[in-house]
Amino acid sequence: MSAPSRLPAAPPPEDPARAPTRPAPPPEPLDAAAVLELYRQAGGLRQGHFVLSSGRHSDTYLQSAVVLQWPALAAALGRALAAPWHGRVDVVVGPAMGGVVIGHETAAALGVRMVFTERVDGRMALRRSFAVAAGERALVVENVVTTGGSALEVAELLRAAGAEVAGLATIVDRLPEGAALPLELHALARVAAASWDPSDCPGCASGSGPEAPGSRRGLPSTGR
Repeated sequence: MSAPSRLPAAPPPEDPARAPTRPAPPPEPLDAAAVLELYRQAGGLRQGHFVLSSGRHSDTYLQSAVVLQWPALAAALGRALAAPWHGRVDVVVGPAMGGVVIGHETAAALGVRMVFTERVDGRMALRRSFAVAAGERALVVENVVTTGGSALEVAELLRAAGAEVAGLATIVDRLPEGAALPLELHALARVAAASWDPSDCPGCASGSGPEAPGSRRGLPSTGR
């Protein structure tokens, strides 16, 4: 796992009337600084008052979608995530929505298939005729891990199907300092960004309303 990285300054927002500019692909292999610079250049590193997918509030938001919209960048990140897992994985599993694009690119780099989970009545499930077989080695792939709750829920689902969970791969690890998950974890970068329970959020205390830019806007906490 990478050491916490200093966040690069976010660029000014692009003119919405103009097409976005693709960040320059950095040399490979990618290191933590290069990964965060991609987020900065793409406008995926934001400061303000946000509701995370976990339901917690933060003054920092990492919007992976604006980075992964560029296929060449998504492929480079997928290759970097795949590097520690060659020969150890039969299937990649990404929780929707955040794990779908980067999960597919990681699976492509590993030469294995990829499936994704979705929530059904609030619980993770495999739909669309997706399945994992008993004994398959499954790698859970996320874009950003804040609490690890979604990844652990996916791991439980896979084990119930008889699969072996190889571990968890994520572009950015923003777990609280000192937190550990009961999974082997590899992250391309680590960001030490504060987050709060809504009842303890300084932004809420100051009267500012939070923005919910993620894929689960307005939905209950999932512990992602």
